[in-house]
Amino acid sequence: MGQTALHDAPVGTLARLYAKNRRDGARLISTALVITSIGAIRIDHPIGQVVTVLGSLVSLYWWSCYRRLEG
Repeated sequence: MGQTALHDAPVGTLARLYAKNRRDGARLISTALVITSIGAIRIDHPIGQVVTVLGSLVSLYWWSCYRRLEG
């Protein structure tokens, strides 16, 4: 009772952290860079600093994943 579909799903069917093709991967990277840029605009505020650092880390991770994708 009260179980979610996520609880019942096997591990292999869970969502991945990155896209399966280069087109969607490029979209993810550009989105992360836009969010990082927004944070960099307000780098003088603590929230801006956090957004910039987290966005940078996500951008670097997604870029490394993007490089592994085949054309």
